Amino acid sequence: MAKWGMVIDLERCTGCQACSTACAQENNTAPGENWQDVLFFEEGKFPNVKLTWLPRPCQHCENPSCVHVCPTKATYKTEDGVVLVDWNKCIGCKYCMIACPYGVRFYTDTKPLVEPDVKQVFKSEDGKHGWAPPYRMPDANEDWSKGIGVPPPGVVSKCTFCYHKISKAPAGVPDLDEDIPELKEYVPACVRTCAPKARFFGDLDNPSSHVNQLIAEKKGVRLMEHTGNKPQVYYVTGKSAVVPSGRANEDRDS
Repeated sequence: MAKWGMVIDLERCTGCQACSTACAQENNTAPGENWQDVLFFEEGKFPNVKLTWLPRPCQHCENPSCVHVCPTKATYKTEDGVVLVDWNKCIGCKYCMIACPYGVRFYTDTKPLVEPDVKQVFKSEDGKHGWAPPYRMPDANEDWSKGIGVPPPGVVSKCTFCYHKISKAPAGVPDLDEDIPELKEYVPACVRTCAPKARFFGDLDNPSSHVNQLIAEKKGVRLMEHTGNKPQVYYVTGKSAVVPSGRANEDRDS
């Protein structure tokens, strides 16, 4: 059984947010619900201040705090390493949102930041779904037990690593790469659409996978290691691209 994980190369990432757009279209998310968020911030000291960015998807942790606090067991971890939300069990208590140190979960009934409210513009007629986006995925792909599709009102949603795609990949495949024609339909939307090829997806338990090689060769790091969550999303960098915590350490040392 694979243990799926992602590697993001910050030296290649241009902050274009194509991953955010592709994810929204693939997974029916509303404006403001950026499962594939790209955080922009300034760093450095005047006058050498520069704008930089950090892609921040759900980290699909090995030891997810969101799973531990869920009172209904709606949030759970699959055998292949993906953290999902069962909308049939979710009661919208938001405990998981509080427990997640990465801020990557969304409550579907949060008041929109902009008007008009697209969920009111595109209302659901079936009484079950929270809304009816014009780009809704095919009904055959929807699976509420895994948080896939258009959610009902009052639940928490999050990145699924496009589980409706990766779960159908051939067994034993070390990497899911859009450059391999027979595998491209199984590649997560954010990885497949990344123009500078900054994202990689594969089996963290397979020593021959490209993601493992990248982590080893480029000394992959994980966000907020001190939490003990052990993310399955790794960041690799070059000299000019270090995750924010690393850059903060460099500034302090200098």
